[in-house]
Amino acid sequence: MAKFSLAALLVLFASDGAAFAPPTTTPCRTLTEVRQSTRAAAAEQEEKTKTTSSEATLQIPQDSATTERRKILKEPALWEYNFGLQDAGLTLPHGIKPRVSAPEKFELTEAQIQTLEEDGVVHIKGVFDSDWVEYLRAATGHQVANPHFWAFAGTASKLYDYIQRNIWQTNKSFADFYYHSAMGHVLAQCGRTDEIRVSTDLLMVNPNKGFKWHQDNQNGPITWDEGIRFWITMDETPATYGAPVYLKGSHRNGVVDEQAVFVDIQEEGLEDYREELLEFRTMPGDMLIWHPRTIHKVDGPSDGIWTSYRRVLGGTVAKGGSTYHDKRGTGGVLSDLGRHCLEDGDKLSSPFFPMVYPKFDKREANSRDVGSVGRDPRDILGKIGGLAGKASGDKFSSFFQVLGSQARK
Repeated sequence: MAKFSLAALLVLFASDGAAFAPPTTTPCRTLTEVRQSTRAAAAEQEEKTKTTSSEATLQIPQDSATTERRKILKEPALWEYNFGLQDAGLTLPHGIKPRVSAPEKFELTEAQIQTLEEDGVVHIKGVFDSDWVEYLRAATGHQVANPHFWAFAGTASKLYDYIQRNIWQTNKSFADFYYHSAMGHVLAQCGRTDEIRVSTDLLMVNPNKGFKWHQDNQNGPITWDEGIRFWITMDETPATYGAPVYLKGSHRNGVVDEQAVFVDIQEEGLEDYREELLEFRTMPGDMLIWHPRTIHKVDGPSDGIWTSYRRVLGGTVAKGGSTYHDKRGTGGVLSDLGRHCLEDGDKLSSPFFPMVYPKFDKREANSRDVGSVGRDPRDILGKIGGLAGKASGDKFSSFFQVLGSQARK
């Protein structure tokens, strides 16, 4: 296995969803106010070309030898990154008044909830209508056109065309989505709980070559059973790649170490799961919801070039009654780098982990809006200090296998 410096460790973890979020409390400052960036051009193209059900069939074939395939997004230059809080100034759909209207609802069936409990994953179709989908696409387009500094490490790793953790902290549009959409209601039903808080989230655009079989352990400062994973999709899944695949019922496995990321599905003890694959070709407005331990993968295009968009807002929420777990010395700390002052065993109640169901907390929302919720380099250095040791390095070896598997493709 290749050796990595601490700096490389940070960059690589950030790309998978580890976590740098905003450290500043100042308004958004752009370094490209007088320039038209390539990202802005990409966003303009997105507005002109909406993802439709026919888009997948119009993509250039993977084995095309005569036509050059080009990425729909280009990596931003250093001077194009922004700092601080960002606000695209979007109007919420359905006449919703920001920070006033109650969150919307979307009723699930008991069968859907039981599917999640039994299979470890459930596909909920049509949670968000076309108005919400266009809102999320516009918010994503603005973010990609105005990349935030805290996306630098993940985007530079090239595992995604754009990836940013805790996007709600810097981008008001995503915070408003959590506060007012039906997301919280759906997840509360799935968890049979009366409260939902956002533990950590990710905006992910085009996962290049994807990720091989893995389980999610970047869930914030909570346990497996306190968390629920979610995906909200903005685009149709391409015909030949990009569909998440899950091992049915694998959240009940007792052989994969909780610190592991990469999973060898040929491992003894997984025989009962690896023969039952569940593949989901999601459509715009759908949600995928799963248990953090459910083993899954996503395959990207074989050449790593996305000629269309695969935009997803995902992450982990905490059920009511969750407590704060200090994960320093483990990989889990990388999704909890904020200055929130919570101690191990405290109730998970903080503006850093905002309530979105049964309704948002106005004081927590205000803390976000004035920049009190964010990251500080001192906190980052303090919390990740334990990662430099050999013991910690051993714990993260499977993560590097995930990264290595991408580099070798």
